[in-house]
Amino acid sequence: MTRKKVVYVIVEGPSDRKALGVLLSNIYENDRVHIYVTHGDITSDWRTTPANIVAKIGNSVKSYAADYYLKNKDFKEVIHIVDMDGAYISNSAIISDEEADKALYSTTEIHTCDREGIIERNNHKRANIERLKSLRTVWGNIPYSVYYMSCNLDHVLYNKLNSTDEEKENDADEFAEKYEDDVPGFLEFINESDFSVVSDYQESWEYITKEQHSLERHTNLGICFIKDKKIDQKKQ
Repeated sequence: MTRKKVVYVIVEGPSDRKALGVLLSNIYENDRVHIYVTHGDITSDWRTTPANIVAKIGNSVKSYAADYYLKNKDFKEVIHIVDMDGAYISNSAIISDEEADKALYSTTEIHTCDREGIIERNNHKRANIERLKSLRTVWGNIPYSVYYMSCNLDHVLYNKLNSTDEEKENDADEFAEKYEDDVPGFLEFINESDFSVVSDYQESWEYITKEQHSLERHTNLGICFIKDKKIDQKKQ
């Protein structure tokens, strides 16, 4: 029997994995693929730079492959989902606020007691994302694509900003339960909502880098399923 190909998915946090893991498995269930979802905020990690980020992603895939005696030919693709966190806004929209004990996001501004730290964070994350936008393969020839959630996954999926960890977990459970047996409903939600940016892949990335879009509620994840023709198949 032919071994299933692996779709290797990278999200930012454990609640993101909980929200999307089962859904992605159900979307790809008829393709003879195995979905593996891992998490880690690679783009914001201070140890990650444009010079090593591709190698880090490749090493993550290789580590998983070694655990299961896989080779790169056993992978169908790598899907990377990143939070934008307002990375492309102008510095003037980053507001110093001594009462903000953590960064507080709105669709127009970030309030923080460490303005210079957020500016530096944004510069760092932006440089890493710029490297990934043009990346097409990792670890040899495994197809790679990166998709965004803006301002973050909670914003896109639940229309919430500044959620606590407990709220993230609860919302992830509810979202996964809502759509677990309704793949067509999820595909319509992610592809046809007013926050869906499902133009050309490169155009969708150009869009999110402009004005305040990286703080506003937008995602281009629907392109992933259009590309693989999941939208039409699953909505029938």
